[in-house]
Amino acid sequence: MIDLFTPIVTDDRLHPNFRSCLLPLYEADRAVVRDWAEGFQDRDGKFVEEFQTTFNSCFWELYLFAILKRYNLAVDWNLSSPDFVIRTPNANFCIEATTANAAEKKPNEWDRVLTPETVAAMDLDALNHEAIIRLSNALHAKHRAYLSTYSKMPQVQGQPFVTAIAPFEQPFFNMQYDRPIRALLYDYYVDEKTYLANPTMYPQGPPVRRLGHVFKDNGAPIPLGLFNGDAMKEISAVIFSCTATWGKVRALCAAQNAAAIYFDVLRSDGPNGEPIPSRSPKSGYRETLEDGLQVFHNPYAVFSLDPAILRSSGVVQHYADRSDGSWVYEGRCKSLLWRQVWTFTAR
Repeated sequence: MIDLFTPIVTDDRLHPNFRSCLLPLYEADRAVVRDWAEGFQDRDGKFVEEFQTTFNSCFWELYLFAILKRYNLAVDWNLSSPDFVIRTPNANFCIEATTANAAEKKPNEWDRVLTPETVAAMDLDALNHEAIIRLSNALHAKHRAYLSTYSKMPQVQGQPFVTAIAPFEQPFFNMQYDRPIRALLYDYYVDEKTYLANPTMYPQGPPVRRLGHVFKDNGAPIPLGLFNGDAMKEISAVIFSCTATWGKVRALCAAQNAAAIYFDVLRSDGPNGEPIPSRSPKSGYRETLEDGLQVFHNPYAVFSLDPAILRSSGVVQHYADRSDGSWVYEGRCKSLLWRQVWTFTAR
């Protein structure tokens, strides 16, 4: 088993998130990540160093591997690329993982002041706009890599090819739920900011906007609706989660200081899937590994991913019903939309 948490680089090279997770109060958390990593193969001998120095992309891969184990989806470790080549009697497909990262000269996700006031003051439109741009960059990069490289690999040819994207592009990225990724893939933007400003005007919930494009700071347009045609037919689906963070680890761990840990959560627990907020101490809080995971299927994909492969309680899947063309939003009721963990320590 790979040793993730014994530092193998100098302290000045350690990623801020890795340095934080070495704190004594996170021993139970580290046990969860070690469990995720059980069976993971460091194929190029660089994974531990990258985990300690870049962190987020490696953390996302470990989470994905834990998900695959939960579904009993075996990875062929003899193949070095893409990240996960799944070969089972009932499912053959590939997953290439990536992350959306901060733009140059913009705040990193760990550069934040976490208080109830800063969370309440969040500008959702600005957050969503930045997320769309960075998610677009990540997805387009993997699509280009597919066309130039992956498509030539025998293990990829004739199989569904899935891109798994985790957002780490800005402080409070965990608040975006699916608004940016749905806008990017389907040009379906849920305008929550307008709704929150005057909810009585929208008794059916937040209005939906067809934006067509968003614009970078330099004015360059970013087209939306990438899965509304065949422009990315090579990408079968996008796996996404903004809740696969250290907060997920905190939710799953058997922390000894549980009395000092609280969870602010938004779940679609209303009668028709309306979001319901709650606050719970760790002793009364339950979350699964899959909670918050989403799968966005491409209706124009050359090779479709069967929704049954990743079907589970807590997983939201977006796909077209082939019998009548209607959209299915499977699992939206009772799904995890947002989570913020508060850990209190004595000074």
